[in-house]
Amino acid sequence: MKKMLVGNEGGKSRAIKVFPERGDMNSGGMASCIENKTPQNELLFQTFEWYTSSTPPAPNETYSPHSHYAQLLRSLPSLAKLGVTSVWLPPGCKANNPQGNGYDCYDIWDLGEFDQKWARSTKWGSREELHDLLGKAHELGVECIWDAVLNHKTAGDATDEAWAVEVDSQGKHPYQQINRDFITNLTNQDRRREICQPLRVEAWLKYDFPGRGDRYSSMKWRAEHFNGTDWDQRREKNAIYKLIDDPATLPKPGKEDAIHPSHPHSGVSGMNRLAKLANKFTSPPVPPRRPGKGWADDVDDLFGNFDYLMFSNIDYTHPEVRDDVVKWGNWMINETGVDGFRLDAVQHFSFAFTRHWIDQIQQASLQKRGKSAFVVGEIWTGEVKRIVRWLDQVSTPSIPVHAYDSPLVYNFSRISEDVRTGSKNSDLRTILRDSLVSSRPHQAVTLVTNHDTQPGQASYVPINPTMKSLFYAFILLRREGVPCVFWGDLYGTKGPRAEPPSCTTFNGMRTLLPDLMLARKYFAYGDQREYFDSSSCVGFTRAGTHDRLGCAVVMSIVNPQLANTKKMTVGSPGETWVDIMGNAEAVVIDRKGVGAFIARGMSVSVYVKKKDWTLDIFPEAAAAVKS
Repeated sequence: MKKMLVGNEGGKSRAIKVFPERGDMNSGGMASCIENKTPQNELLFQTFEWYTSSTPPAPNETYSPHSHYAQLLRSLPSLAKLGVTSVWLPPGCKANNPQGNGYDCYDIWDLGEFDQKWARSTKWGSREELHDLLGKAHELGVECIWDAVLNHKTAGDATDEAWAVEVDSQGKHPYQQINRDFITNLTNQDRRREICQPLRVEAWLKYDFPGRGDRYSSMKWRAEHFNGTDWDQRREKNAIYKLIDDPATLPKPGKEDAIHPSHPHSGVSGMNRLAKLANKFTSPPVPPRRPGKGWADDVDDLFGNFDYLMFSNIDYTHPEVRDDVVKWGNWMINETGVDGFRLDAVQHFSFAFTRHWIDQIQQASLQKRGKSAFVVGEIWTGEVKRIVRWLDQVSTPSIPVHAYDSPLVYNFSRISEDVRTGSKNSDLRTILRDSLVSSRPHQAVTLVTNHDTQPGQASYVPINPTMKSLFYAFILLRREGVPCVFWGDLYGTKGPRAEPPSCTTFNGMRTLLPDLMLARKYFAYGDQREYFDSSSCVGFTRAGTHDRLGCAVVMSIVNPQLANTKKMTVGSPGETWVDIMGNAEAVVIDRKGVGAFIARGMSVSVYVKKKDWTLDIFPEAAAAVKS
């Protein structure tokens, strides 16, 4: 990153950041020399929302025109035209019921091929439809990223007995810490703390897969392959149960088994003496560690240990489990033909196994496709350090792993809510604060909304639909991160709190999101300069490359009846630049190479050289600018 001094609106010099193209920073980058062709920008598209409707094939059929896979196949050409280079497919494994989204995973080896759980197809469609979808995507040059649910299983075929202890999952701390970025409920809940004596539980932990049999995998899952569950059939009780070894074969946990304060999962690692003293008086003692089977040590340390999330928790210390899941990953690459994986809930299962699994599927991908697979992990947290910790433990130096930038989503929400409530704290300059894309720009997948944060979900993150156009412009037109567009923002959502497509103009006549996606495809290239000098209006420019075009972007959160002007250096003297969003007048670059770019209140303007802008690419914006 370079720094340059430029003139401000008031005539004062100030520092701005200039981000060179990746090839300038790394000789092995995509644009390492001018002779190379600048590749099209990457753009990931999430192909579903939580309430997506789908009518999969009947049990005795393999195709349905109303399945989601069939709908996606028909949508692929238009998505590719908008600049989508990869699609994030739903978790199309067999769920615990015919309309399960797949996060309630029963059998990862059944992709809609076997008559299990009252259906042959999954909610999304059949294995045959998936095959056709992958084929069409690859024909269009679009990669397919599979949503892999590897943390848990559910809906076992029969019960199995196991030794278990119930762990603390209800404790509450007497106060709550409120932060401007997010709210953290401080609790003394500690999943390491056992609250009952060992007992025999009866849980649904037998998985025989009667419909699939031994096809693809002969492994049958039993209690030994899990380390946690949430239901004891014998007592008909819902709780978090940690599965353990027979207590008669191992000594009871004692003080010698307690987690040392310097242990990475003790929660006090890295504290100074004053902080450790405060922690001593405010935190309960760390519970002793029970020898033998239990929670994985190498997971996120929220609640002491965050191995358990839901359903029947998979134990990755078991060699049969590791072998089967690695075999499945290789099978998905080699036989199914997926190009990468979105890993669900990665903070909840072994980091060491995750690193091993990624290494194995990367070897398979390099051998089959000649290039690495795209892998992105999901961690919902407002603390970027938790994401960075996971990235550091699962990535290899040669092939970095990605993660979703959830702190950036919370920043979008914070700014949106500040604007909605008229707060004086509204400040676009804080949009990148403590985000993953600011600390790990080449490992961040940026997003505005997804199926977890849409209205009606437990993890709902409020964002004004109109302001989404600003935030999408921010992730789509900047050079850092791989942006991800949500199905619901492009096509609308269904369900109890259904919403139309977002990023609409104030009159609601059209959505700006397709234009923003096209702008990324055609105009978001080259060095980047930032103009973050006003709380209500920020801007940045892209200089273009030897064979790709640049742009100038201005975002404003003032009253819609007002407008902001941002002076930015871009282009050449005498050039005319037009707003392809149709929100502002044309701008002529002055003799110093500076343009006074306008953004109306609560909107974004995306300027490009008039000579590079055509009616064919942006017909809606063209008509608006022409008028």
